[in-house]
Amino acid sequence: MTGVLITGGTGKTGGPLAELLRRDGVPVRVASRHPSAGDPDAVRFDWNDPSTHRAALRGTDRVYLVPPLLTLDPMPLVAPFLAEAERLGVRRVVLLGSAAELPDAPGPLELAERVRARPGWVVLRPSGFMQNFLGPHPLGERIRRHGEIRTAAGDGRLGWIDARDIAAAASALLTAPAPESDDRRDHLLTGPKALSYQDAASILTAHTGRPVRVRHVEVDELAHHLRAAGLPAEFAAALAAVDADIRAGREDAVSTAVLDLTGRPPRPFAAFVRDHATEWADAGLPERR
Repeated sequence: MTGVLITGGTGKTGGPLAELLRRDGVPVRVASRHPSAGDPDAVRFDWNDPSTHRAALRGTDRVYLVPPLLTLDPMPLVAPFLAEAERLGVRRVVLLGSAAELPDAPGPLELAERVRARPGWVVLRPSGFMQNFLGPHPLGERIRRHGEIRTAAGDGRLGWIDARDIAAAASALLTAPAPESDDRRDHLLTGPKALSYQDAASILTAHTGRPVRVRHVEVDELAHHLRAAGLPAEFAAALAAVDADIRAGREDAVSTAVLDLTGRPPRPFAAFVRDHATEWADAGLPERR
């Protein structure tokens, strides 16, 4: 029986995707480095261990592809996996890409082009995850611990999207009939409205009862704080530089792709906050520095 291999199967989008596919009766394999012993669909998968790739792919005909995290060049690890997927006859790959382009990092763009070049394979390009406002992401941890958002984005806006809506879009593509020759191979995914960090802070304050303030910093200072939070130096610098693109208005976009693919509009940020309101519980008095 064929089914869907979900790399990053326990992550922000992979977990909800597995639930959606199971609900629809689609066989899944939930791939992770540390598979759950209690999940019969769990399979060990490690980007750094190619011997796990073929075993995870065997018997599947579709793949939800979450590239290795915290790297500016995923191609050395992902290219052999895609070659194996082609050899085994995988008919559809849905790649979790990004709407943002990391500076001086051609690897993610090369990967997206590699996927688009294959008939029936598609790329999702989501905007910033609403889940970034939760821990353990540095943004979410800063809010929870100190009631503060540090950003170099100024008043720039981003079309924040709930990871559950990304999963729903991926599910629609992975369960769709065989694509036609003119099938779209690239989908920009956003929430219903572009928001600045100040907009987000105001919504958080209104729906949690906890004041959240915005502190504007320069890109270099933001990169320093991201490194201090544990991100690799090069990745932290690239991620901080994205804030400069937001400030310049280059990420201010809203699409209808979630509605087009799933038949329902994406969740607004206020609904996301209401769903997770208890996760911003005060961990102490806000730090003012």
